[in-house]
Amino acid sequence: MSAEAIPTTSRELRLVSRPAGRLTQENFELVEVPMPTPGDGEVLVRNEWMFLGSVYRDLMNEETSLPIPNYEIGATPWGTTVGTVVVSNNESLPVGTFVLHYNGWREWAVVSPEFGVKKLDRSLLPGAEYFLANGPTAWRGIVEMAGAGEGDVVFVSGATGAVGTLAGQIAKARGAKLVIGSTGSKEKVDFLVNEAGFDAAFDYHDGPVLDRLRELAPDGITVCFDNVGGDQFEAAVEHAQPGARFALCGALSGQIGGTDGDHPRLALMRAIAKQLTFRGFATFDTEEQLAAWNQTFSGWLNEGKISFAHTVVKGGVEVAADAFIALLDKKYAGTVVLQLND
Repeated sequence: MSAEAIPTTSRELRLVSRPAGRLTQENFELVEVPMPTPGDGEVLVRNEWMFLGSVYRDLMNEETSLPIPNYEIGATPWGTTVGTVVVSNNESLPVGTFVLHYNGWREWAVVSPEFGVKKLDRSLLPGAEYFLANGPTAWRGIVEMAGAGEGDVVFVSGATGAVGTLAGQIAKARGAKLVIGSTGSKEKVDFLVNEAGFDAAFDYHDGPVLDRLRELAPDGITVCFDNVGGDQFEAAVEHAQPGARFALCGALSGQIGGTDGDHPRLALMRAIAKQLTFRGFATFDTEEQLAAWNQTFSGWLNEGKISFAHTVVKGGVEVAADAFIALLDKKYAGTVVLQLND
């Protein structure tokens, strides 16, 4: 892109107040700013796609237990984004380099290699948005934490989110005998079975979760990838086979609205008697993790073992707040990606 083609201004979304309960448009402000200029060692990136995830809601609180920085009032939040370098003051990131970085919620961004810029091979995957698949987290939970593979019976709670959708598919690709997902509507049940390749799924509103697990996996589960906590975690413990492994990824049932879903009751003697394993984990998407996942993802896509079940939102940064609110209201399924520039 020539210098003449670069506009003089860029739009970005700022967080102007901390939400008290449900997030609203009033918590944001869309602003137009002068086009940023990269300094020594920095690059200017034309942002193309941004990942939208429910974790961003936690970062809008004044305090968070997550091991990542929360958002500041009056500032543009950070968010995982891919784009192309258009101006470079860094020899290792020449013009035209396709990169992943964290200066999202804006159309253009100045980024520095010191703050997590990762070079990508655009030709590896079918589209730029595929590089926003939350594969490293799903892979770490399913493979490294739970060791899911040949013959396992896997239960993924909160399965229609960006991580859960891929966790189930990774388990299937590694030879799991049965993969079951929970979700919140009939439409999302259909999505999991027909688009995301799950063997079975259920709407947790349709009765006790334990009853549904007993119906779909009569002999019990051997792996649980838990995104929810609350009664879904409790049901999984009750229906686990001896030696079952739990990968604890999230607590969606207590994330918003002040419920105690992130404090489920653990039937301790049941867990001891069954010799269950519980491993909580967080993933920071190092360059090595991303490279390994993208190679695996590419191979499985080509072999037809996996799909990128995702929702595309167009309209740029102007619709970012509405799109994020809709995600929190559970109107989307799969990985949600926002197109920032055509």
